[in-house]
Amino acid sequence: MTTVYNPAISELSVSEFSTATPTIPANGSLTLTGYAPSLTSGTVPTFGYLDTVISQYANSPIILQLIENFYDYVDQTANMDAFYNLIWNVDTAQGIGLDIWGRIVGVNRVLKVADIPFFGFTGPVTDSGDSFNVDPFFSGTILTSNYALTDDAFRQLIYAKALTNISDGSTKSINQILINLFGDSGNAYVVDNNNMSLVYWFTFTPTPVQQAIIQQSGALPKPTGVAVTFHFS
Repeated sequence: MTTVYNPAISELSVSEFSTATPTIPANGSLTLTGYAPSLTSGTVPTFGYLDTVISQYANSPIILQLIENFYDYVDQTANMDAFYNLIWNVDTAQGIGLDIWGRIVGVNRVLKVADIPFFGFTGPVTDSGDSFNVDPFFSGTILTSNYALTDDAFRQLIYAKALTNISDGSTKSINQILINLFGDSGNAYVVDNNNMSLVYWFTFTPTPVQQAIIQQSGALPKPTGVAVTFHFS
């Protein structure tokens, strides 16, 4: 027989304990039929700083205020929440948090793009360039070919590279990576030629940034000893 210590149970008499029936339900909390439980597993109480005050100072407004102020000063709950949301959790990480995850999985936010698009008109009225809130105004000269991905785009690239890191190199896993990266742009898939070569097919014309992701980021698997080529429509 296994004895589970419970301070409340220790106060019961032998006859009272013998009539209690211990049960452990699915939620994991210990209950005794015929006796109210005093402990529930899975419950973590918050720290009560007022419990640190001895009774003789319980009604001292100055001491209580000093302790409350000190607790507010050293409480790290907000900082831990911010660390988890902005750094630790990839789904909600931002800025430097995603940069850290990029270094962990092995991708860089900044890519070298051959031709950075700008807002404007590239031809007839029916063939205009990108619209507002899509690309910046042309400044007259191209200052740099480096392009920093937005947080949402970089997060997508991080997930794709993480999947590449654990990929077995099969066409099924590679196609899943392509879906994750380019599912909103069009069809992209890989073809195994069964001669130590494979081809990445894209039925759409990737943007310069997408081409940089395809050819520079390292997010797409390149199995050892296998020749890889890219085909754009």
